[in-house]
Amino acid sequence: MNLNAAYLQVYRNKGAAGIDDVQIQELKSILQAHGERYVQQIEREQYQVSPILGVEIPKSNGKKRLLGIPTVVDRVFQQALQQALHPVFEPSSRQYSYGAGPKRNAHQAVARSLENINSGYQHIVDIDLKSFFDEVEHYVLLELIYKKMKCKPTMKLLRSFLRASVLINGKLHKRRKGVPQGPPLSPLLSNILPGELDKELEKRGHRYVRYADDFSVYVKSRRAAKRVGNSIYKFLRDKLQLPINREKSGIRKPLDLQVPGFGFVPTYKKGEKGKYQLVTGVSKWKEFKAKLKYPTKKTIPVNFGERVQRIDLLLRGWINYFKPASVQGKLKKAGRMAKKPVTVLYLAPLEET
Repeated sequence: MNLNAAYLQVYRNKGAAGIDDVQIQELKSILQAHGERYVQQIEREQYQVSPILGVEIPKSNGKKRLLGIPTVVDRVFQQALQQALHPVFEPSSRQYSYGAGPKRNAHQAVARSLENINSGYQHIVDIDLKSFFDEVEHYVLLELIYKKMKCKPTMKLLRSFLRASVLINGKLHKRRKGVPQGPPLSPLLSNILPGELDKELEKRGHRYVRYADDFSVYVKSRRAAKRVGNSIYKFLRDKLQLPINREKSGIRKPLDLQVPGFGFVPTYKKGEKGKYQLVTGVSKWKEFKAKLKYPTKKTIPVNFGERVQRIDLLLRGWINYFKPASVQGKLKKAGRMAKKPVTVLYLAPLEET
């Protein structure tokens, strides 16, 4: 039953072929012919995991993100593992963690941050985990899983998937740490170690917000922030073997904080001294302006209608994401940048996310 459900999920997700170039349309016939043998190999701890096809995707900061594409057959067994492990490690989402799980999103993380700040917790320990997907130590992750899943075939298969080599530009690269982004197991595995941090912070009674691998802890004084920051740093280093990005981490006041993509500024309203409101983060606004300039260029060989449609899609996505913030002033600037085509955007209602 679990394997059938895994096959259906992988088939629905479609996706590219792995290193064997086997397409998703061929998966059913392969499993019908060899599925029982694969299952027996897994039970005997003899199943051979194929290397992962690595594809480098450019990021907005100029760096690259490595995506891993397993073979379609390996994706089925990864999906089956994910379905078996998920109820054990994520029976319910942690209270203040918003980067993974159903009905969890960035808007909830931002709302919780704003609530903490406006409740007087305005000294913030802001920590960014350094290259999280590349730095996860396999032995730490496997030990945590083994405590709850003492099944040797399951652990052997999981270890094989974690340590599968990655084929990048025709060259195989061994992996001894890190969780590749892209495969079905990736979201679950990448949330187990941060989940341990969630438990520790909740045990200590801290107000915190975690979105994926970025998290912030809210306290009432700088002295408390220093103490908490040092304690968390030691927990991450000694217990979870996770390094932090020192350049992006530190003790912040609300004006210096971004969660995720949003900033905070005083309301300046009568009777609301010390209260803050949401605004678009500086870096996200710059990124949006750069994207908006492209479809408005006269040198782009598209007609007026296509140009308007491209601007419309871009603005809709931006507005839907940043609608919790005060964006009226930003929209006026966007209108001036895009000139006449933007006036058409407001004829249709915005979609809710």
